[in-house]
Order: sequence, then C-alpha cells, then structure tokens
Amino acid sequence: MPEFFSFISEILWGSLMLYLLLAAGIWFAFKSKFVPFRLIGDFYHNLKHSRAQSGGLTSYQALFLSLAGRMGSGNLAGVALAITAGGPGAIFWMWISALIGMATCFAESILAQLYKERDASQQFRGGPAWYMARGLGMRWMGVLFSVFLLLVYGLLFNTIQANSVARAVHFAWHINEIYTGLIFAGMILLLITKSMKQIARIMQWVVPVMALAWVMTSLGIGIAHLSALPEMFANIVKSAFGWQEAAAGTMGYTLSQALTSGFQRSMYSNEAGMGSTPNAAAAAASSPPHPAAQGFVQMVGVVVDTFMVCTASAFILLLAKDTPTDNAIIGVQKVQEAMVALTGSWGASFVAVIIIMFAFNSIIANYVYAENNLIFLRMNSRRNIWLLRLGILVMVLIGAQMRIPLLWHVADVMMAFMAITNMTAILLLSPVVSLIAADYLRQRKLGVTPVFDPKRYPDINQQLAPGAWDDKAGS
Repeated sequence: MPEFFSFISEILWGSLMLYLLLAAGIWFAFKSKFVPFRLIGDFYHNLKHSRAQSGGLTSYQALFLSLAGRMGSGNLAGVALAITAGGPGAIFWMWISALIGMATCFAESILAQLYKERDASQQFRGGPAWYMARGLGMRWMGVLFSVFLLLVYGLLFNTIQANSVARAVHFAWHINEIYTGLIFAGMILLLITKSMKQIARIMQWVVPVMALAWVMTSLGIGIAHLSALPEMFANIVKSAFGWQEAAAGTMGYTLSQALTSGFQRSMYSNEAGMGSTPNAAAAAASSPPHPAAQGFVQMVGVVVDTFMVCTASAFILLLAKDTPTDNAIIGVQKVQEAMVALTGSWGASFVAVIIIMFAFNSIIANYVYAENNLIFLRMNSRRNIWLLRLGILVMVLIGAQMRIPLLWHVADVMMAFMAITNMTAILLLSPVVSLIAADYLRQRKLGVTPVFDPKRYPDINQQLAPGAWDDKAGS
C-alpha cells in the first residue's frame, strides 16, 4: 500500500503539480500587474489599522489563525524530508516556490474575501467552496473541495502532527506514545470546543511567540557557527542546480529531485494554492474594506512560514551536517539530533516543546477549517460537529502510535487533489482577481483609502452574498 500511494504521489508531484504551481503563480503575478509585490508594504498598514468589528476577525487574528494552520510538523519534519529527497538544493527551490506562491495566496485570499457571507451567528464565513459556488456557479465543485478538505484537515494531517509529537516526546523524554497521544488529545479537546473568534484570539498571542522562539534559536546557532554559513549557502545553490553531481552524470536526476522536493514541501508548509488559508482570510472584517487588503495580509504569511520558520529548520539541519534518513515519520527526530549536535542535550527537549506547540496550534486551525466546510455543506448540526471533534481526537490517538510512512504518502496524494480543485477554480476566476487588484491599485494611485464598491461591478455584485459588502463599516 505505501508503494502504491508513493507511486501516485510521484506522478502527481513529479509533473502535474509542479507545472500547475509554477503556472498559477506566474499567471497571477502578471494578471495582477505585480500588485502583490509592488504594494506589499500595504500589509503593515492593513494590520496596524485592523480592529474588531461585528461578525469578523481582525486582519491580525486572521493572519495568525492561518499561520497556526501552516506552522506544524511540516516546518520541521517536512524540511528534513525535503533535504533527504532532494539534498540541500531543495531549500533553494522551497524559497522559489514560496515567492511564486505569494501571488497565488494573494489571489485566493482576494476571492475568499469577495465571496464571503454571514452564518447564522453573523460570523463571516467563506473560502474556496464559497467562491466555487458563488463565483463559478458550481456548487458541486465546492462540495467536492469541502469533502477533500474534511479528509485532509479533519483526518490525515492531524495524524501526521500527532505522530511527530509522539516521536519527539519519546526521543526527548522516553514517554510512551500511547500516553503522549492521550494527553495531547485531551489538550486539543479543551480548545476545539471554543468558537472561531475565541480560537483566533488565543492564536494571535501564541503563534508569534512560538515562531519567534524557533527563528531566534536558529539565528543564535547561525551566529555561533558563522564561519560555516558561506559553505552552507554554497551547497544549497550548487545542489539546487545539480552542479555538484554534474561530473558524476546524475545532474538531471538530482536537479529534478531537488526541485520537486522543494516545491512539494513548500506547499505542504505554507499551503499557498491549497485552499486552506482562504478559510481564515474570509473570516476577517478587512480594514480597509476591500478584498485585496486581505490578499496582502495573508501573502505575508507565506514569507513568515517559509522564509523564516522553514529556513530556520533547514539551517539547523545543514549546519549540523546531518543527512536525515528517508523515513519521513522520524524526520522530527533528525531535527532533534541536529539540535543536540549543535547545542547539547537540552536541544532534544527544546525541539519537543516547539513541535508540541506547532502541532497543537496546527490541529486547532485544521479543526476550524473543517468546521467551516461543514457549514458550507449545511451539515453543521450539533451532532455532526461533535462527530468531527471525535474523529479528530481518534486520528490523533491513531497517529501517535503509527510508525509507517503511509501517512505522508496518502497526505501528499490527497493534498494534490485538493490543490488541483482549488487552483482550477482560482484560474477560472482570474479575471475577477485582476479586476479587484486593479480597483485597489486605482484607488491607491488616487491617494484615497481603498473601499470596495460592488455597485461598480454589476456582474460580480449579483454573485455576492446579501449584506456582505453593503455595509462598508462592518466589512
């Protein structure tokens, strides 16, 4: 079975997903006239002036809710796996993927904001399922996407997070995986019973602290090993283009592996184009009240996740000159071994604490996304909500005890199906993205605060949820 899913994953990620990611990112960069990069500084203004409004999260809360979902075991174990499969060069292509993914994230976040609607409690809801149903008029496509998301975020990804926690805790403190799973599931239960707004308020404090702790630790290690940095960067670049292997006649294969691994792990971590982040972006009461404003905010999440957190993990692994084994399940253990080699015995415990926090926050965000799509499916009865919660807890318990790489292979395949569905939708809606980006740019050139007026665009206005954009003060 692992061989079957590995084969399917290799087909999807070895060609189709790679070209789709590249094409989508480049396409949206051009279609938006490079607005995401030209005005990227607007994210600071949008965050600074964000405030709590009726029915919506602040832009700050929406950003850190999405970062909670992004920053999980993929930022540690996933980076180890990328280096295993593609060598140090995979890190270079991870950076390139993130740059391209910023434009894709900008586009999907715009669409999520544009087509959001209010639920029964007046909370903003939205995401890919909504823009598929409203923007494309294809509710069936939204249903398909929601099913994929429930499988990936409600089940599969949570087993991987729990597995990484159990391995890290066992390596650091020799605690049995069963006990770790039970305690971890209990911690998760305490928070998944909270509302989206309550969870977002917690994440806005916890996520920046844990990210900063990991990045600053890596920075300190880099300073302590300053003389090794030039060689490390040289190896990343040489390996990225296969220069080290050219003499051995394996350049083409190595370049392909580095590129594929980098793109695959980058998307698994920063989730640009996958369709998860828009679920958080839609929940924000954007300030200024324009869909593009959330595009800038969420785009910065890609920078934080890949260029800061994932890079921090990569530097620790590469400075330790450690080559992780090809067993993805113990990828986080290899990060612990690298930390021990660089800092001493306390390093294993520090990584265990970091992965507990990363995985915990990621699972909570996964639950928020899954519940959001239950609402789209009109299956958000109290019974179904509790079935979802129970399912997550069961998968955490199972994941904590599984020791086979099957989880990663299945997750890769399902992630590809989910991403293909989402990117098909946003590419079909690219004229709308171009129009909204141009509207934002026009108002910025006039020197006024961008405010979205749907009446300027009758074709789009008739697709929007009633009341979502009529009251600018509340949107």
